[in-house]
Amino acid sequence: MTIVQSLSRRGFIVSGAAAIGGLSLGFRVPFAGEALAAEAVPEVNAWVVIQPDEAVVIRIARAEMGQGTLTGLAQLVAEELGCDWSRVTTEYPTPGESVARDRVWGNFSTTGSRGIRESQDYVRKGGAAAREMLVAAAAAEWQVPAADCAVDKGVITHAASGRSTTFGQVATAAARLQPPAEIRLKDPKDWTIAGKPLPRLDTADKLTGRQVYGADIVRPGMLNAAIKACPIFGGRLRSFDAAAVAGMPGVRRVVQVDDTAVAVVADTWWRAKTALEALPVVWDEGPNTGVSSASIADVLAAGLDAEEAFTGNRAGDARAALAAAAKTITADYAYPYQAHATMEPMNATAVWTPERCEVWCPTQNGEAALTTAAEAAGLPLGQCEVHRLHLGGGFGRRGVHDYVRQAVRIARQIPGTPVKLLWTREEDMLHDVYHPTTQCRLTGGLDAEGNLTALHMRISGQSILTSLRPEGLQNGMDPIVFQGVNPGGTEGAIGYTVANLLVDHAMRNPPVPPGFWRGVNLNQNAFYLECFMDELAHAAGQDPLAFRRKLMANHPKHLAVLDAVAERIGWETAPPPGVHRGLAQMMGYGSYVAAATEISVADGRVRIHRIVAATDPGHAVNPAQIERQVEGSFVYGLSACLYGECTVRDGRMEQENFDTYTLLRMDEMPAVETIIIPSGGFWGGVGEPTIAVAGPAVLNAIFAATGKRIRSLPLAKNDLTAV
Repeated sequence: MTIVQSLSRRGFIVSGAAAIGGLSLGFRVPFAGEALAAEAVPEVNAWVVIQPDEAVVIRIARAEMGQGTLTGLAQLVAEELGCDWSRVTTEYPTPGESVARDRVWGNFSTTGSRGIRESQDYVRKGGAAAREMLVAAAAAEWQVPAADCAVDKGVITHAASGRSTTFGQVATAAARLQPPAEIRLKDPKDWTIAGKPLPRLDTADKLTGRQVYGADIVRPGMLNAAIKACPIFGGRLRSFDAAAVAGMPGVRRVVQVDDTAVAVVADTWWRAKTALEALPVVWDEGPNTGVSSASIADVLAAGLDAEEAFTGNRAGDARAALAAAAKTITADYAYPYQAHATMEPMNATAVWTPERCEVWCPTQNGEAALTTAAEAAGLPLGQCEVHRLHLGGGFGRRGVHDYVRQAVRIARQIPGTPVKLLWTREEDMLHDVYHPTTQCRLTGGLDAEGNLTALHMRISGQSILTSLRPEGLQNGMDPIVFQGVNPGGTEGAIGYTVANLLVDHAMRNPPVPPGFWRGVNLNQNAFYLECFMDELAHAAGQDPLAFRRKLMANHPKHLAVLDAVAERIGWETAPPPGVHRGLAQMMGYGSYVAAATEISVADGRVRIHRIVAATDPGHAVNPAQIERQVEGSFVYGLSACLYGECTVRDGRMEQENFDTYTLLRMDEMPAVETIIIPSGGFWGGVGEPTIAVAGPAVLNAIFAATGKRIRSLPLAKNDLTAV
């Protein structure tokens, strides 16, 4: 029997599953004016499932791609629930289940470091509501006031009578109760599960190999597909000779995929790949064969001088103040294309019939994957389902579901047979949605005392929203371009007060598809702004830290993280001989971050010895996981700074694998010290913000070591011999 109660205004759903003697309770994202029919809610499909054996399963919509979101959200639920943490596991609800229940699980999108910060409120309330209902059920059985009962590790006690019971014993009765009208959450200072450095829930399965990723999926009767799309941006498939490979071992079909690609389906993936490599293919290369990195750079350079630009931040009259400044400094910077290069290439497994389509895939947004699958299948949403898996790396790439569409398109041509599509590394590199390329001209004005009186920051380059989500544009402007240099707000506010400030964007969109790449536009904006701040300090004859501090009096949270790293690195003391220091700060994804580093340069090569990072995310749900995220983000950020560049030649990317797209090696990784400063009152992200400050801190230290300003990345293409 399933008992369903819904309060549209409060947004609770309670579902009791009497058949297993458990409680299934979910707190839903409220939607005005909605009501839910009892028969529309499957048993046990909600946030918290309590089994008779006291096991607690917490069903979480957000994706796990190594960042620890499932563990962190489970900690928040368990904290309010008061269960035994050793009995907690997590599982994914499917987006189809959520759609059928009018999005009971809320937002499935796991991007922009939003997994915890945008789910924390309703998952905590879900846990708290479940606790109150369980206590109320026990109190009713004992005929005592619920306020006289206590909860600890899944056991409810009434001290006055000496009675106790467990969650599992009262779960069925609790499911029949009305959800509480008011929910009171714990003060974070009283947390015993949340806020603690608990081990991740998925570590053991990863260590033992039990963890299943998309590339591991096996379905009965499954075939395997390898795919190749036109390598030229904007190109199409003209023709292919399927007969040439039809007799090769294991080959079952050669199929066209939309108008851009061809795939070989075989009994094993290696046989599919081998046949694909032998397949004669003719491409319609389209209009972009003459596009190159140089031609794109010319287009962006012209944008630096353009009259028309979108204004993202303005204060005073920057142009007039610059004209009146005692001294002006101008510098042009450039940031390249970069690939996501996830360890697990894009993949999806699909089975299609005229009545139903199912997909198994790693995705950062299960609902978007479901929509893509339904469109490719030609079926209503209700006849499709996506089964989500842990991601072998996401970084923003698996928020775009071209690989899901392809898998369904292939499966649709072989009805009733599961087909697993796996991209090669080369396909993955050639058909990414890349970190966009931009250039930036910064002009600063100083008065006679070396005070910054004006700053103009002109960004020229691509808009991600124009390509991927044009409905997000604001009167043609892409607000995401201005991450980290916004006048205020919770996402990326600038940390300096400049009386005359202008930050604008000349939008230039080459044919290379841009995408959300971990850290997104905060990465290049930190590079531009923080390196130029060092340039301004040098021009003013001032210490870089002291110069910044004068501009940060109205930005105490920015300043707090900067001061923290400066103190820990020993900024006011002399570094060891041959060692030089640099620092940077930024605000992004709701958090305040800073980095200070120690490096040395010898024989034209940089050695990064140490990085100190400080982050204020408001609340620290799992301090150990924050430390790991900071360390991992520095691997990503330093890889981008030192080596990360995708170059275009003849309308296509030149880099196709890790032999030409270099990542940071283990012996290059510096020691990382993480300072966590949870000041409270807000919820920020931790997976992306610190990426942005790693590179600028290193580049500023390189100037201290060599006297050279690095204004174009990657670092590897620059000469680091001292001037």
